[in-house]
Amino acid sequence: MNRRFLAGSALATLLVVPAAGLVTYELVKSGTVTLDAQTTIAAKPADEEQRARRQVAEKAKAEMKVAADSAEPAPLAESREEEAVAAMPEPLAVGGAATVQSLSRMAMQPSDAMPLPAENRERFASADPNPVKSVATDPVSTFSADVDTASYSYVRRSLLSGSLPDPDSVRVEELVNYFPYDWKGPETAETPFNATVTVMPTPWNRNTELLHIGIKGFDMVPADEPAANLVFLIDVSGSMDTPDKLPLLKSAFRLLVGKLKDTDTVSIVTYAGNAGVVLEPTAAKEREKILDAIDDLQPGGSTAGAEGIETAYRLAEKAFRKDGVNRVMLATDGDFNVGASSDEDLKRLIEARRKGGIFLSVLGFGRGNYNDGLMQALAQNGNGTAAYIDTLAEAQKTLVEEAGASLFPIARDVKFQVEFNPARISEYRLIGYETRALNREDFNDDKVDAGDIGSGHRVTAIYEVTPKGSPAVLNDPLRYGKQEAEPAADGGELAFLKMRWKKPDGDTSELVTMPVTDANTVAGVDAASADVRFSVAVAAFGQKLKGVPALQDYAYGSILGLAEAARGSDPFGYRAEFLKLVRLAGGLAGEKAE
Repeated sequence: MNRRFLAGSALATLLVVPAAGLVTYELVKSGTVTLDAQTTIAAKPADEEQRARRQVAEKAKAEMKVAADSAEPAPLAESREEEAVAAMPEPLAVGGAATVQSLSRMAMQPSDAMPLPAENRERFASADPNPVKSVATDPVSTFSADVDTASYSYVRRSLLSGSLPDPDSVRVEELVNYFPYDWKGPETAETPFNATVTVMPTPWNRNTELLHIGIKGFDMVPADEPAANLVFLIDVSGSMDTPDKLPLLKSAFRLLVGKLKDTDTVSIVTYAGNAGVVLEPTAAKEREKILDAIDDLQPGGSTAGAEGIETAYRLAEKAFRKDGVNRVMLATDGDFNVGASSDEDLKRLIEARRKGGIFLSVLGFGRGNYNDGLMQALAQNGNGTAAYIDTLAEAQKTLVEEAGASLFPIARDVKFQVEFNPARISEYRLIGYETRALNREDFNDDKVDAGDIGSGHRVTAIYEVTPKGSPAVLNDPLRYGKQEAEPAADGGELAFLKMRWKKPDGDTSELVTMPVTDANTVAGVDAASADVRFSVAVAAFGQKLKGVPALQDYAYGSILGLAEAARGSDPFGYRAEFLKLVRLAGGLAGEKAE
């Protein structure tokens, strides 16, 4: 009896241990369990885990052999095993179940054949939140425009997957600029954008105020949009072989092709190990030919990104439109691992081509391999935008609904500079734009590159400012500096806003200025417009996710209340989705968001 029991235990070990490992792996793979820094049970390195599994299996086999030498083991019906092999299910789905026979069959597989979770190789451009600055020593703030939205899509995907996003992945200005706001635009394209300024109390600090700047670009009439020469540069490397990468990418580009005018031109270049031309420059009216080329794309190989970019630029030059838009649209998970793979090499390549009138935009796909830092660098050096496509709905928003803003620039090298009046403001902090900061002297230097604004684009910038005499002042006055600054000529001025830009075909910048006065001030949060209040709620949410100390005591529930009260018109459901994300973040953070 004891020997039979020993044999049964050995068999149970062979069945249960590998099966438990497989179930655990599948749960991690499906997203039901996320192994991260906050998970109680930490994942072992792959090689250590494999050694442990082999040791368990070898020990169990040895026990089984001892038992088999001294007694007849408990019977195992071969016919049932064969039936289980034939009926082996697909990898376990979330909430799914498998029969005991199926689990037994999978448990009998060699442990080394079991795939391990892929290594998380995501990379983000790290930047600390902007510090509080004293107006007495640093009265001027300068930064470049940023109309990218990639960070919002990535944050959304993280939250919907059941985890708080990596703080480095959160760029607050990209969350704020994701939403359409009804800022007043300019009357003509001669002045390509208009600024709407509001000064209001800070919802998370009663002793400070927010200086809110809303910029709206001139909305070009579709009939006036120039012809587009587009090159789709598509990553078809092996790392793109997941449903949220190449298949989603193909669907996204199908949407874009449907938006193009007949006079536009499309070329397609792929890269995986070696770059290849899939479609020579083709008129957009030949839609079936273009769509067939997209549908035929298949994944495989490593990623020769630099070679692909060079090939794409050659095709863009071949079909160059002197009075049109010439743009390479790179779609990838960002895994450049063959060729000139350093960020600096690629940035120099993109910058050189930009000066020839060919711009670059970036569409990111997938997780686990996403190189956000490189995507941002390429887009910024290519005078383009960076978007992250996590769903087909996001592709519709980026490539169809906002195609004009993404493809047709109305102003280049757009820079903002705000000078604060030390007689009225003691301190300030720019919310977001950490990766877009410029030196003060860069504002007037036309050689310094900055962000572009497309047709109808909206750009929002928010400062948290500390009024003179507020108890929230953090910096002590200078012992050897001036005790009191001279007031501005107009005592009602809080700050002075300057905006500089170049026309799409120009090399010399133009300047527009406006004072920020008491006339821009509202008495309470509720007195601000719904769009201003909603954008402030989004800014609070981004700062909270990023771990900005100023928002430490401002609960997700308070952010939710502010956003709900300012939801306003929401024809596409973007704001309703945001409310859902705030609730999810609150729950994941252990807070109750109501």
